[in-house]
Amino acid sequence: MNFSKNILETIGNTPLVKLNKIVEGIDALVLAKVETFNPGNSVKDRMAVKMVEDAEADGRLKPGGTIIEGTSGNTGMGLALVAIIKGYKLICVISDKQSKEKMDILRAVGAKVVVCPTDVEPTDPRSYYSVSKRLATETPNSWYVNQYDNLSNSLAHYEQTGPEIWEQTQGKITHFVVGVGTGGTISGVGKYLKEKNPNIKIWGIDTYGSVFKKYHETGVFDENEIYSYITEGIGEDILPKNVDFSLIDGFTKVTDKDAAVYTRKIALEEAIFVGNSAGACIKGLHQLKEHFKPEDVVVVLFHDSGSRYVGKMFNDDWMRERGFLDENVTKAEDVIKDHIDKQLIVVRTEELVSHAIERMRKYNISQIPVVDISGFVGSVDETDLFRSYVADKNVAEKPIKEVMGKPFPIVQLGTPIDEVSKLFTKENDAVLVELANGGHQIITKSDIIGAIK
Repeated sequence: MNFSKNILETIGNTPLVKLNKIVEGIDALVLAKVETFNPGNSVKDRMAVKMVEDAEADGRLKPGGTIIEGTSGNTGMGLALVAIIKGYKLICVISDKQSKEKMDILRAVGAKVVVCPTDVEPTDPRSYYSVSKRLATETPNSWYVNQYDNLSNSLAHYEQTGPEIWEQTQGKITHFVVGVGTGGTISGVGKYLKEKNPNIKIWGIDTYGSVFKKYHETGVFDENEIYSYITEGIGEDILPKNVDFSLIDGFTKVTDKDAAVYTRKIALEEAIFVGNSAGACIKGLHQLKEHFKPEDVVVVLFHDSGSRYVGKMFNDDWMRERGFLDENVTKAEDVIKDHIDKQLIVVRTEELVSHAIERMRKYNISQIPVVDISGFVGSVDETDLFRSYVADKNVAEKPIKEVMGKPFPIVQLGTPIDEVSKLFTKENDAVLVELANGGHQIITKSDIIGAIK
């Protein structure tokens, strides 16, 4: 009988799959190393086992202990599998930008999940780096994994992933392209492949808001490069010890939008359901295409499964809210379609200014049309109300008609977006759209900006 003794023995030997439609225009053979075939559905299973076994061997991790790690979700899943099989407890510290699916999956496999804010400095006591370290000092018989600086991470890929790719391509690989987060995959695979053939090029995929590309090119750690980004699993605001920049030939940066769009395209065009970093890698390939020749063999690594991004990149509403869907916006109707059925918030001439202020707070809006029994007769916006308040602290108890401005212009559903845009001036911050049922909806400057592609 042919069987594995436990689930950990199924890790590795993932398939190499030729990409076709999604790499049209790239003049080379492009092969994807699809790591979703690992039992935890990501490349991180490999290094999770290696880090635990190395820690057991040198006594850092003792029987019945607690494993503690800061993770974007995938390493946590790999550690969870190891913890279950080997009898350890697991605490995963995760940032709040990670998908809900990742958090739910970690809890489903027995991990305790601690969520930390994303938009804080790494040294901030609230950051997931700091919280992980603190929990490790507070928890008896615990071991802090620290995948960023734990060199067992890159060693796992030197011993496993690199040799697999070399053997699967029969040594014909010319380029390896992969997203860079902790640096373990690119450094471990890169080291092995360069030892086999120093001419193999190793390319890292970075994201805007991360320090890797500029640091590699200049040696400067530029804190101005650090800002919040959406793409998961790649990029960092620190320099992990696992990133061996001497092995990397170059980086290219991919925007959040392009990463999300190409993540969806991989599923639709190649029938491979993979995660956010895979989309970034494919867009990065297109950005690097001048480096490839027809005889080249390019291997790109797909880190994880698309199932962890169902509520994000694979959700139309999530994509639309961030302007990531390439929808054709040509007329007023296109701008308001997402809220066309919502009630238009108005204020009446005899209501008090305080009523308008309360409505703005409640609905998080800045402009409100003013009506009386004859229809639209004026408008108020937060700037006008602020000026009125500065001039008269008692303005909140005055009727709206004493502070309102001119009514917003009214357009039809089919009015071209260019004509709508021209109606926005220093004196006018919104436009009303007349609906087929006689009702109205509002278009603000923010709506117009959100429609810009």
